[in-house]
Amino acid sequence: MRQYKHGVYILCAVTEQTLHEQLKELYAMETGEIESTLGDYRVDVVRGDLLIEIQTRSFSSIRDKLRDLVKDNRVRLVHPIAFNKWIIRLSGDGKQLSRRKSPRIGRVEDIFYELVYLPMLLMNPSFELEVVLVNLEEFWIDDGKGSWRRRRWSIHDKRMIELRERHLFYSPEDFRKLLPETLPPEFTSTQLSKESKLTPRLAQKMLYCLTKMNIVERDGKKGRAYLYKLC
Repeated sequence: MRQYKHGVYILCAVTEQTLHEQLKELYAMETGEIESTLGDYRVDVVRGDLLIEIQTRSFSSIRDKLRDLVKDNRVRLVHPIAFNKWIIRLSGDGKQLSRRKSPRIGRVEDIFYELVYLPMLLMNPSFELEVVLVNLEEFWIDDGKGSWRRRRWSIHDKRMIELRERHLFYSPEDFRKLLPETLPPEFTSTQLSKESKLTPRLAQKMLYCLTKMNIVERDGKKGRAYLYKLC
């Protein structure tokens, strides 16, 4: 998305967001080829024998593609998480109305919101996951078609300002480091939420994924809550 002078933006139908394009170019810099065709699929970046897919949205829409590609190829899925985010509101004709910083700070563990769609894919030695924490701008447009949570404002585009951190997970074992060392030998999702400062919902999703990946297992109950322990 290009910017005119005086805070007016070109508005066009969004097919691939700016953030997706920025990451493609970044990962192609290391002798990579952008947009290659492999069988029935187009792959974002090909770097030697490594296929790199960049997914800025839900994993539910890409899981079948990944399962097919990983059968005969080494595949890395790259997913950005907003560390700091600025929300820019645009009028219907592309004029900037406001810019504010979101109070929420992103973290690596946010990946479990999406990883619930394909946790067992990490069991495949040909698959790896890279989480990138970025500072970004998110552009909202007042078109009356967006989510009711945004009061009908639509997300028009996202643009990376800075790439802060990259976290690469080659196997389920790499996720052990996300579990706090202060956890007791047996623990509940509530205890994980407290020790890791995660929301209860995210702690439950994290335990679901780690259970599927055989990093933790259920070990009875404490009252009405499941107990977990490291495998």
